[in-house]
This record gives sequence, structure tokens and C-alpha cells, in this order.
Amino acid sequence: MNQATEPFEDEEHVMPCAEAMLAGTLALMTGHAQSACANQRDLMGRKIRSNLFFLGQHPALSPSFRKVVHNMHRHWDVLLKAGDGPADRPALDTDDLLPERRLWHTTAALVQ
Repeated sequence: MNQATEPFEDEEHVMPCAEAMLAGTLALMTGHAQSACANQRDLMGRKIRSNLFFLGQHPALSPSFRKVVHNMHRHWDVLLKAGDGPADRPALDTDDLLPERRLWHTTAALVQ
């Protein structure tokens, strides 16, 4: 078999379902922490909250681990609900914009 068509052994990860969900959730948490885009952070946060809910119900995890995950789910639930309303966000927060959008002008609040 040609090396170009051989699968890379390092790229294949076979994990139990709970571990795969946990690994994906940790990757999402890393992305959430590093993202400069508020919309991406919001979407990742919602997926994190969903994954934590399902991990908290997973029968392969010990009861004490499920309790920890359940508490984390409650924390993310409160965190996301706090930022849901448009009144909670300023009209334009240049810290949350991608670099290519930071120089864009906003629409005028008042036309004279």
C-alpha cells in the first residue's frame, strides 16, 4: 500500500462514547476560551451546555462524576442565559469583532 493512501495511525482515535463526548466538550471549551467572535462563543457555549447535560445523564460515568458534570451544566446554563438578551450587549464591542471587521463603521444612531 502506498504511504499516501495509508491511514495515519495517530489520527484515528477509538474511545468509549462517554470519553469521546468529554474530549469533544473539552475541545469546545478550549475553542470558547480562545474565540474572538461573540457569535462563535455563543454557539460553542450552547453546544458545551448540551454536551454537559448528556454527560450528566451518561450511565458509563460514576455517580460522583455525573454530579460534577451536572453542576458544570448548571454553571454554563446560568452563564449563557446571562448573555442571551440584546440589552446585555453593547451596540458595538470592538473587542469581540474579528480583526477584519474592527475598522468597519457602524450605522449612525441619529441622522442630522
